[in-house]
Amino acid sequence: MIDHISLKVADYARSKAFYTTALAPLGYRPVMEFGDGCGFGPEGKPMFWIHAGEATTPIHLAFGSPDRKTVDAFHGAAIEAGARDNGAPGLRPHYHPNYYGAFVFDPDGHNIEAVCHRPHRPE
Repeated sequence: MIDHISLKVADYARSKAFYTTALAPLGYRPVMEFGDGCGFGPEGKPMFWIHAGEATTPIHLAFGSPDRKTVDAFHGAAIEAGARDNGAPGLRPHYHPNYYGAFVFDPDGHNIEAVCHRPHRPE
């Protein structure tokens, strides 16, 4: 199991602001900062880190979501924070029948996703 992951970002302040907004619906907050690095996570545990530096080759990174409503909120928050859309919230049945995801490109071109694998439960 992965404990944490780190990305280099070209513009630290911009990326920190982006991820602070985009990951808030998923319960991730900045929980630790060291000069040019910030760790985000739920419940005070930094699981996702960004560090100033030459941006890495873009990767795909997916964050788990507890429900579809939160996937929708992630996508809206990310777009509001300046992301480029890479796939609106919706089912991706070619992965499996309950795969509900949303995709955006972050400021460095990384493909960031929120995904819920659970069946839809009407409120």
